[in-house]
Amino acid sequence: MSSSDEQLFINTTSCSSPTLLEVKASKRKLPSSNKQRCHAKQARLQEAPPPAKLQTRCRADAKTDAKPAIKTSSLFKHNPDIPEVHRAEVCPLTEKIFTSDSFADFKLHPHLVATLNKVLNVSTLTSVQKQSIPALLSGKDAIVRSQTGSGKTLCYAVPLVQSLQSLQSKVQRSDGPLALVIVPTRELAQQTFVTFQKLLKPFTWIVPGVLMGGEKKKSEKARLRKGINILVSTPGRLVDHIKHTLCIAFSAVRWLVLDEADRTLDLGFEKDLTVILNSLNSTGPERQNVLLSATLTHGVTRLADICLKDPVSIQVCEPASPNTSAPVDQSESFALPTGLHHFVVVVPSKVRLVCLATFLLHACQAKKVMVFVSSCEEVDFLHSLLCGVLSANGKARLVFMRLHGNMCQEERSEVFHTFKSSACGVLLCTDVAARGLHLPQVTWIIQYTPPCSVAEYIHRAGRTARIGQMGSSLLFLTPGESAFVDVLAKGNIGLSEMKLPDILAYLMKDDTYKGRGKYHSQASRAALEQEARERATVLQTHFENFVHADATSLRNAKKALGSYLRSYASYPAHLKHVFHIRGLHLGHAAKSFGLRDAPRNLSAGPQRTIKRGGGPHGTHSAANPHHKLRQEQQQNNAKAKNAAAYEFSSGFQFTTKKNKKKKKKREEEGA
Repeated sequence: MSSSDEQLFINTTSCSSPTLLEVKASKRKLPSSNKQRCHAKQARLQEAPPPAKLQTRCRADAKTDAKPAIKTSSLFKHNPDIPEVHRAEVCPLTEKIFTSDSFADFKLHPHLVATLNKVLNVSTLTSVQKQSIPALLSGKDAIVRSQTGSGKTLCYAVPLVQSLQSLQSKVQRSDGPLALVIVPTRELAQQTFVTFQKLLKPFTWIVPGVLMGGEKKKSEKARLRKGINILVSTPGRLVDHIKHTLCIAFSAVRWLVLDEADRTLDLGFEKDLTVILNSLNSTGPERQNVLLSATLTHGVTRLADICLKDPVSIQVCEPASPNTSAPVDQSESFALPTGLHHFVVVVPSKVRLVCLATFLLHACQAKKVMVFVSSCEEVDFLHSLLCGVLSANGKARLVFMRLHGNMCQEERSEVFHTFKSSACGVLLCTDVAARGLHLPQVTWIIQYTPPCSVAEYIHRAGRTARIGQMGSSLLFLTPGESAFVDVLAKGNIGLSEMKLPDILAYLMKDDTYKGRGKYHSQASRAALEQEARERATVLQTHFENFVHADATSLRNAKKALGSYLRSYASYPAHLKHVFHIRGLHLGHAAKSFGLRDAPRNLSAGPQRTIKRGGGPHGTHSAANPHHKLRQEQQQNNAKAKNAAAYEFSSGFQFTTKKNKKKKKKREEEGA
């Protein structure tokens, strides 16, 4: 480039900072033969307007300086292909829900029958009640297995009340607990207690009571001193009272009921059950024992062998297609309500959040919906995000509620009763709401985070289609998790596929999240799909703006992502081929939490880093400088002697034999 051209380049590009460039240009010594030519060109340029391209560039620079651009990556680029999901040929187990018999056919107290008819609005027996009530009235131990929503609570509550009210010596408060009912969760304890309260209205001398975590122990001790005849309790709180409350005694217990026994064991209450059984066995007369659940596991079978004596096995289910020649393994299959419809949608990780919001906005209006996720942090994050974004954009007709185990008991009870009595609303919850709860008129169950077993899927979906009603369940899976459909098929659960474009097409119903495209009703299918994608991107931008608006929202999003990764790493071994932490693309997973990029140091593993992605677009090359920098930073942090845990760490670490040897050597040296 000649010196004259240099002077011309300097002058023509001086729209952003002319003073500095002119100073630099003045310091250069140009040949005298070129000075006159340069001055002449400079004068012409000052008189003429700048070129059109230069004007555009200057305007763009000014706009950038006025308002910094927000970088939002596309939701629909570099996603793995969505596989085809075929509905498997299954032979589900079904139950005939209602029979033609009534409670009046049994030799029950007339006041009890009248209470069932008038207070509980129940007159017709279900199939499981028809089989279990006579067996329990005869005094036999029983193990009862029946589908969700089939009325298992009344299976033991009716014969229990009938037995206690018919005792020759009238029951008194001073007798203490005569029946003990163990349930896994506080909400189920409260629901069971209310059922006994209604059944005991004609028999006021029999007193029910409930013990559960979150309540004041002082008040519970006072109630125990006054006397409780039918005691409903969660295992942990009951063990606490056994160890620290002197007035509690089980010398007169005649009934022991373990409701949702498999969930009680899953929650880690096996040691507590051992303490309770030892306390019951140490004193008192022979008692009648009952175990109930919609799904029976090997742990429940072992528990039944310990605490049941010659039990009667009550199971109502039968194959839906009796003409089929395929054998049905009923130990691995589960009875499903005939009114329950199962759906699945395969969604790339980046689009999960937008897909959920779209479905809630347009498919669940004026309906009652439950959304299941894996952790308390995810519940809190989704609740604040959906309330903040959807309500702020004129969608306040959706009422969002939350329920999880870290909430205080007063708030949990308030949310439970509010959602139970409401006609519509969205309840974001963990599996604490998946067992035994009767929530009327729930239309949709959305399993946003996949369950950890087929049995857990059944219990979640069983919150709808109860007592012969209709309901639907929608399962979210990523392309890498689509093999879970085959796992469910082995449990005789067949899923119908919902297509992602069909769900996103709901965004075309209104212009709240209108894109840049000019949509009209006669547009082609491809144009409409493109417009729906643009609107989905606009909605995602709203979510990201909310998350990045302040430090608290950003911190909550990162905590929720870390919690999601921890739960993802905890899937059982037999499902690792479906849900493996190495198959996750962390950047795409972060997108589903409203984060624009994956936070650093989500994994604290010093030697091995998480492979970001499971496909051709997800693998990061070792030549990537950012990847190298992240590796070095993780190794340095791991070497620090007392390095603090990262605020947003996922909590899982990969341990190698080499690391174990080093750790053992350090411990020996420290000793």
